[in-house]
Amino acid sequence: MKNYIKILTLGSALALGSCDGLLDTEPRQSLTPETAFADASGYESLIFAAYGGPRSFNLYGQQMMIAPDIMADNLRIIANTGRYIGQEVNADRAHMGIWNTGHYGAINETNIILAEIDNVEGDAALKNRIKGEAYFLRAFFYFDLARIYGYEPGKEVNGWDRTVVLRTTPTLGFSDADFRERVSNRELYDQMESDLQNAISLLPTASQGTAGVYRASKGSAEALLARVFLYDSKFAEAASMATQAMATFGLGNDGSGLATPENYVAGFSTYPNPESLFEIEIRSVDWSTVDGVNNSMCTLTANVFNSAQFIVTASEELLETYEEGDVRRDTWTETTRSGADGTVYRSNKWLGTKGDFLENLPIIRAAELYLIRAEARYRTGDAAGAIADLNALRSKRGLDPVAGLSGDALFNQIMQERRVEFALEGHRWFDLKRNGMDITKHDDLETVPYTDYRLLAPLPQDQLILNELLVDNPGYN
Repeated sequence: MKNYIKILTLGSALALGSCDGLLDTEPRQSLTPETAFADASGYESLIFAAYGGPRSFNLYGQQMMIAPDIMADNLRIIANTGRYIGQEVNADRAHMGIWNTGHYGAINETNIILAEIDNVEGDAALKNRIKGEAYFLRAFFYFDLARIYGYEPGKEVNGWDRTVVLRTTPTLGFSDADFRERVSNRELYDQMESDLQNAISLLPTASQGTAGVYRASKGSAEALLARVFLYDSKFAEAASMATQAMATFGLGNDGSGLATPENYVAGFSTYPNPESLFEIEIRSVDWSTVDGVNNSMCTLTANVFNSAQFIVTASEELLETYEEGDVRRDTWTETTRSGADGTVYRSNKWLGTKGDFLENLPIIRAAELYLIRAEARYRTGDAAGAIADLNALRSKRGLDPVAGLSGDALFNQIMQERRVEFALEGHRWFDLKRNGMDITKHDDLETVPYTDYRLLAPLPQDQLILNELLVDNPGYN
């Protein structure tokens, strides 16, 4: 296996410091170089370590779910604990910062797997699955970096097309370390799309809403690729891939397979969520004794436990957009909060029903495929198809069908469905940004123009100091 174990035994790969993300690979207490690289099962341990990254509170465990809504118009702060105060008013440098939160370490783990797993013994099907998962996760991690630190292809402001540092080979020691410039968004999107195509060819299928969605599957890779195509304005490809993912998961064009109005809200307290296509499982052993009360989605968005912090609630602007009879309105319950002005609402999506604030994280749900395809069909001139997809979803949310929509009215309806469907699931900011739209706000807070520098996050100062090849996003210099 070349010199990988020898290098790792010296401690050069799994315990290195950060250098524009290239060496951000923290030690894994349960992982030794001998087990990690001995056979396919060792590489499976490494891919499991990579799966642990998204549940971080700096990622999907909190920030990536809450910040995109509070930086736009879906949420408002009701208690000042110092969290998200800057994001709510879109203050300078108050953004989603994930460059230094483990993404590059997890990417390096996927790179190690892809570089070497073919050279070890093991069951061929297992090796293919691990490779497929590595491709999926590498694309998943880069996608988050891409949409936070760069514009989408074709949506650049003043020609600025830089995104993040791209690494597709492992950093195993200081001899592998080098400083690199940020690549173009086109190059990064091409890489993500290639990775996901590879993942689709290697991964097994999984049934929606079963334990199989706790790992990447053929269908979840198709769903993520449909999302990436949508961001990339490859609308025909997005529609086709959404259709392919729907077929893989057995979702019907009429909405069959989606949660019904009777079980929609309860689905968020069911593990996995019945609509989940990819879900992060969190177990009690994954948290410390204070993680739930201090950092969970439950503690910040609901008051079902006495010690909850309950600092954010739905904005009036969001609540006013729900149509009468829309079951998604039932994901908010009127309640009180000491010190908060006016009526406040707790979220019923994040109730910590696994106990002590604990819950899973549904990352990709079946509803998204209908809305991806609706938007993609609208963009390719298929208004009838877009309306059909909207009505398939609406039929499972307690709403009557829409008819006769076209042009801006149809697009606005698609955006509205996305807004209420994915409230507190981390989509709103990105839906506005990827469409080249201004970021609307709640109350009297000022809209953030799409051309404003605050659309992109600043790079970490320590990385800019360390790597002279890095150039910060415009407006932060």
